[in-house]
Amino acid sequence: MTDISQTPSTPPKTSIHKTDARTKRRNAAERRFKAYGIAAITAGLLVLVVLVGTILNNGLGAFQQTFVSLNVELSEAKLDKKGNRNLEDVKKVSTFGYAPLLKTAFETKIEELGLETELKSKDMAAILSKSAAAELRDFVLDDVSRIGTTVEFTFLANSRVDGYLKGRVTRESIANDKKISAAQLDFVDQMVAAGVVEKRFNADFIFGADASDQRPEAAGIGVSMMGSFFMMLVVLALALPIGVAASIYLEEFAPKNWITDLIEVNISNLAAVPSIVFGILGLAVFINYMHLPQSAPLVGGLVLTLMTLPTIIISTRASLKAVPPSIRDAALGLGASKMQSVFHHVLPLAAPGILTGTIIGLAQALGETAPLLLIGMIGFIASNAPDSISAGLLSPNSAMPAQIYEWAKRAEPAFYERAWGGIIILLIFLVTMNTIAVILRRRFERRW
Repeated sequence: MTDISQTPSTPPKTSIHKTDARTKRRNAAERRFKAYGIAAITAGLLVLVVLVGTILNNGLGAFQQTFVSLNVELSEAKLDKKGNRNLEDVKKVSTFGYAPLLKTAFETKIEELGLETELKSKDMAAILSKSAAAELRDFVLDDVSRIGTTVEFTFLANSRVDGYLKGRVTRESIANDKKISAAQLDFVDQMVAAGVVEKRFNADFIFGADASDQRPEAAGIGVSMMGSFFMMLVVLALALPIGVAASIYLEEFAPKNWITDLIEVNISNLAAVPSIVFGILGLAVFINYMHLPQSAPLVGGLVLTLMTLPTIIISTRASLKAVPPSIRDAALGLGASKMQSVFHHVLPLAAPGILTGTIIGLAQALGETAPLLLIGMIGFIASNAPDSISAGLLSPNSAMPAQIYEWAKRAEPAFYERAWGGIIILLIFLVTMNTIAVILRRRFERRW
């Protein structure tokens, strides 16, 4: 018999201490995959940095504007020849009647500073915005007792002067420009050195209204912000209750048959429909059929509600599904009705997800432009902010995305700068809304 104990043992073919070729290939593939992921994230961050840098570089200038400080004598001989300070008589003086006061103010300032220039007073006054005379007239009509006094004013400079101080306009670029001359730029340099012309923070860009092509330096986005605000009120008041109610019914109460399957498919399809289709629907239904006021935030809100509903319904149903079935079973086991189990237990636990989906839907609606263009919500409609909720909903107005689009398509470079500035404000709103959604989600989220 052979002694098995003395048979030499066969060495193992593999060892846990030695990496075979297959494991090496797998580890190399894993390292490559990680490298690809890091490269993709790095590329995305670089593109984001370039995008944000481009927006800030082109748009921050809109938050600064060039102003001219002048002492204007409100001459009684020009504004109130009868000397009775009657408002109706003073109103008869148009903005053309205030232009000589601006010319005189420049002549006085030049004499006071001891500056020398070959420009006529008309050419000196031309560096001001075309809104200067209207601003002066409004100041006088607000209190006619000011006539006969000398008042210090700060007027907007025109867009060419503003562009010159911001580097957007150069002496080479104005060779064929009829709105500004090299002599006027020399005069501006003198006024800057004297402290009469300077750049300041432009609050009117944030709180003001749009302006005509003749005075781009006076354009602001404030009224459009009010239009977007009232639209979001309509979307929130309609989309949230309708979307949540539809989601609760479909997820908790609706029978599972071909009708509900068809509804679910259509909701999913509506979430992918281009926004311009909703604009066409709003134009056909709300304006042409229901005869609601065109360009009103109410109509814009209704259109955006239709567009936002699928997003809210899908996110709400996902939040309801995330609640464990044991919550429902426990409530029913203790004697609660189906409705009580849903509204007293399931819905409160799903509220963080519902709120997050609603805020994201509102942020998406806030940035939409195409449907608003179809219903007429374009720029330069409202000159003043609405003074009541009804006026805010029914009066013609614009919205921030539509206003930005309107500025971007105008030829004047100053409007292009304001389009970038409007993008900064819009991005601030969108980032704020998404940040709130994330904070609320993490604050109230329950893990099962």
